[in-house]
Amino acid sequence: MTAPEGLRRLTGGATMESWRFSSGAEDFVLRRAPSLSFMEGRPYGHDTEAAIIRAAHRAGVTAPEVLVELMPEDGIGSGFVMRALPGTPDPRAILAMDDPGQLLREVARDLARIHSLSRESLPGDVPEMDYAEAVAGLAQQFDEAGADRPIIALGLHWLQANLPPRVEPVLNHGDYRLGNILAEDSHLTGVLDWELAHFGDRHEDLAFGCMAVWRFARVDRPALGLGTLEDYLSAYETAGGAAVDPARFRFWLVYRTVWWALGCLRMASFWRSGDDRMLERVVISRRTSEQELDLLLLLEDDAPEEERLRPVSPAAGAHQPSGEASVGEIATAIAEWLATVKDRMEGHDRFQLAVARNALGMIARNDAAATQAEDATLARDLLEGSASLATPGMLARLRRAALDKLAADVPKYPMLARARNLWMGED
Repeated sequence: MTAPEGLRRLTGGATMESWRFSSGAEDFVLRRAPSLSFMEGRPYGHDTEAAIIRAAHRAGVTAPEVLVELMPEDGIGSGFVMRALPGTPDPRAILAMDDPGQLLREVARDLARIHSLSRESLPGDVPEMDYAEAVAGLAQQFDEAGADRPIIALGLHWLQANLPPRVEPVLNHGDYRLGNILAEDSHLTGVLDWELAHFGDRHEDLAFGCMAVWRFARVDRPALGLGTLEDYLSAYETAGGAAVDPARFRFWLVYRTVWWALGCLRMASFWRSGDDRMLERVVISRRTSEQELDLLLLLEDDAPEEERLRPVSPAAGAHQPSGEASVGEIATAIAEWLATVKDRMEGHDRFQLAVARNALGMIARNDAAATQAEDATLARDLLEGSASLATPGMLARLRRAALDKLAADVPKYPMLARARNLWMGED
């Protein structure tokens, strides 16, 4: 391989970094951790992740070809180099492709192939998920994060009460969704980001990609934003996947929603620790409110009918500042100035500028709404089961809180408009 040329960091990647470069006439991608300390406590290292990708590639999964793993003497951290694949990972571009049904069938086919990989073809240190331990781990994360988010507490209590029995495990990709696939001309060209692969219930992989957050603008298409659940699950079963159990699918949909809510909160702790001071970490931490709204939408069907029909109180009016500029106004002024310099940026710097403007918008909206901290006492009562969605007025209270928090954090989140229409009758 000749000396690398045109090294540039790719946008996206909530945990690992990706760098694209050329050597000779070919393109490659370096996947690496932001720091060596970032790898501490992870279930396995990049050597195991690379071996999983190689096994999937050999089995016909549209996975990258891994060429070499980084070694300590290389002095550039932990990671590996892959041959670059064609296609885009951009969900907006993928969702605009001409034949989303074709892509959905290929996505289902590859997931069935992943689930068919044998233990013998994979590294011996790939862990198997223990469902009860996994839920207990989420409860511990919740406690470490302050245990003051009532809707997450509600979800944790539901998971503990609805834990399914173990089934024969299969290899789960662990992060199978839009954003982690490449596509071109309505065809699947790559399956990326295997760092969360593990043995477990196949329904976990199937449900994760169907979370509302990974449908992006197409919340009307429950299967990865590409089509219907019926078409997705039928294509999966046709490609060799086992029949899908709706109850298990729902459990893992709730589980992964709680998991991602807590994962978002954890991003702030990464930033605070100094392991990774990337701006995106603190912004992602505020996306917890997306998952809280989605979680309430998943669980509210369990509430009594009279609670589902109880009206939600209108939002409180925003405080109108006078005199000196408020914190929110200062944030807005900085965001407006950044908009004037964005054309001077390119690549990852331009992406980070957009993240910075989003962060400033969060400050401005939270200041205007005077958003208060969640009630730790209520969270404890919901987690312990002394309060529930059957408690008079509880569902309406949680709905109002979810709407207000998300409107301040991520007002363009597509499910916010759907929830307002469902709960408030707003168009």
